[in-house]
Amino acid sequence: MSTQLVVGANAMQRALRGDEKAAVLLLALGPDFGRPILEELDEMEIRQLSRAMVKLGPITQDMLDTLFIEFVTTISSNGSLAGNTDTTERLLLSFLPSDRVDSIMEEIRGPAGRNMWEKLSNVQEDVLASYLKNEYPQTIAVVLSKLNTDHAAKVLANLPEELALEVVQRMLALDPVQKEILEKIETTLRTEFMSTLSHTKRRDSHEQMAEIFNAFDRQTEARFLTTLEERDRDGSERIKALMFTFEDLARLEPGAIQTLVQKLDKKELALALKGANETVKDVFFANMSARAGKMLKEDMQAMGPVRLKDVDEAQGRMVATAKDLAAKGEIVITKGKADEEMIG
Repeated sequence: MSTQLVVGANAMQRALRGDEKAAVLLLALGPDFGRPILEELDEMEIRQLSRAMVKLGPITQDMLDTLFIEFVTTISSNGSLAGNTDTTERLLLSFLPSDRVDSIMEEIRGPAGRNMWEKLSNVQEDVLASYLKNEYPQTIAVVLSKLNTDHAAKVLANLPEELALEVVQRMLALDPVQKEILEKIETTLRTEFMSTLSHTKRRDSHEQMAEIFNAFDRQTEARFLTTLEERDRDGSERIKALMFTFEDLARLEPGAIQTLVQKLDKKELALALKGANETVKDVFFANMSARAGKMLKEDMQAMGPVRLKDVDEAQGRMVATAKDLAAKGEIVITKGKADEEMIG
């Protein structure tokens, strides 16, 4: 990245290093969104980022906006992301010493050990079962023995019954596996399965950015979308089309809205609807009983003035709950275009 950022109001202009940019982004994300990222780093990386954080000095809003827009523009203009050995090594070299990078890449290129089995445990059980059903029962037994028990059980349940029973018998009689055999299985999984999976499962970068924008509060979302629209109108429109917002909840089927209302805390619902437009309010009240609607309106009135930030957070939690329900199959979410909306 070549963007020049100014550190401090009167400081000389200088380019931020990779670790400094990462530090700024993590500070901006805060504990809730930054924690999952930090949990993926090792102690040395965390120490380096921490040192960068304490030396940053004041970060102005303009600096933060510039860095985020640079990040969003770069991601959205690339069209797609490719994760491979070369791109990973270049990224690591941007903020880690070369000897540390060599050590990490050597571990990745060689038998992956713990890392491989952790990655495999994140693969959908039906996808993994579809691949394993063509392997020898003994090989399947070895693979399942290395996964966590919950995931292994789900994979086993997705195998053809006769094959699954044979695998169970092999697992019951499984002796300690020789290191050479285990390394061969890991190498095969990495080259024939994981590499293929990474290509077939690659996500559109605009979809990834839409999820990031969904996590912003309302003011931050509007600020970035406005600036991005000036620089990349097509990218901005694609991101907006993919975003699922609070207003989209009003386009859910009546049954889905009723299910969502049942799952929500009533105080949370009142706070979220307090800042909603009349259309969204009408849809939610129409999907409640007269008594429940009356009580909710009374709760909203009793609240008095509320902070916009609190409303945004409550609405964000409602969207997150809807997505969780959709992931569990309890409701269906469709993100239609404006000209496809139905008016009753």
